[in-house]
Amino acid sequence: MTERDPYLIISSDCHAGLPTEQYRPYLDSAFHRAFDDFLGQRDARREEMTRLGVRNEAFAAKWFQDNEEGLRGGWDSAQRLKELDGDGVAAEVVFPDADAVDSQTAAPFGVGLGLSGDQDPALGMAGAQAHNRWLAEFVAENPERHCGVALLPITGEVDKVVAEVHRAKESGLGALMIPSMWVDKAPYHDRRYDPVWAAAAETGMPVVTHSGAAPRHEYGDHLGIYVSEVTWWPARPLWFLLWSGAFERHPGLKFGIAESGCWWLPNQLWFMDRLYLGAHGGKKLSPFEELKRPPSEYLDRQVFVCATNTKRRELAQRYEIGVDNILWGSDFPHPEGTWPKTREWLKNTFHDIPVTETRRILGLAAADVFGFDTEKLAPLARRIGPTPDELGQPQDQAAVEQSWAKSREVGRHWLTDHDFPQIGVL
Repeated sequence: MTERDPYLIISSDCHAGLPTEQYRPYLDSAFHRAFDDFLGQRDARREEMTRLGVRNEAFAAKWFQDNEEGLRGGWDSAQRLKELDGDGVAAEVVFPDADAVDSQTAAPFGVGLGLSGDQDPALGMAGAQAHNRWLAEFVAENPERHCGVALLPITGEVDKVVAEVHRAKESGLGALMIPSMWVDKAPYHDRRYDPVWAAAAETGMPVVTHSGAAPRHEYGDHLGIYVSEVTWWPARPLWFLLWSGAFERHPGLKFGIAESGCWWLPNQLWFMDRLYLGAHGGKKLSPFEELKRPPSEYLDRQVFVCATNTKRRELAQRYEIGVDNILWGSDFPHPEGTWPKTREWLKNTFHDIPVTETRRILGLAAADVFGFDTEKLAPLARRIGPTPDELGQPQDQAAVEQSWAKSREVGRHWLTDHDFPQIGVL
């Protein structure tokens, strides 16, 4: 591969799901009556979302009219490949809920992006398994291009949860999505979850959270509160797992946060590292005995961020976050994503980022985390992937590298004796 070859692009955050009523054949028959009740409440749920401002009637009408053909790619594999090719995306990580406007492709019983600890355990597992069964069939049509994310209602009975991890792995799925909110169930520092973390590590399935669930009943009509918090909830499990020693006990566990940005991570990482390393504000606290190394080391070893629609501000912070910890995503086929103008978006965002780093963020880091076979994808990438020239990235990469040299040198400044004299340079 030469420096100017097309990029192998892997989206770490895409979505697929059947029109909800079509999940019936994948759902255990014992839950069909409850499923009919769930379907009967769809209009009321949509009306409530419109009333709260989460759904915009005019926008919805135009979105479906303008993108009718492409949106079928949410469940039609042939149309999906056409859309991915048009965007230059060789492979993808597939989360639930293709329709983020009208929720017409919601997994049964609301266990898609709304997966939460307050769902009925039996209904939650039934709905998750229905989606997982369909998704396994879907990704099997082109397995080299898709990593399916199994839904995992982790707050239910541990034995059943562990069994679903192994069943999902055997069916061909490659990652596990857990609720970002446990509500009134045991928080993720509880050791009851250790068998689940162990199963995820054993099967090599990364565990991920995704934005969507939030305590909407607390917000009233104030949509600004919802949008201010919705990306915080999926991030919250990170520090529950980290400070409770889950990453230390399960070094093979990989954990990711999807569609929550990564703009918040540098400050959070700075704060946690300094507490662990003995900053003044942490001296009165008990020793953090569950950890054997600074939080940033666990982050680099086991944590990643599916930074959907990665922003310029986030790329400017990449040496604090860690270049290999940032996985780009297109969010296909959601309207807040880059589809169907991904190539234009990439040019506007990555035009002055070094090619070597761009390759990691746009695809190679995701290949490492989710186990994509880059050799199998290489011919496709050469055919559909945008080149550095198409992204406006200069031929003179030495000059580009030099323009970022100071930022790269500073990196995680808090780990130097300039910012934290008593620890020295780690």
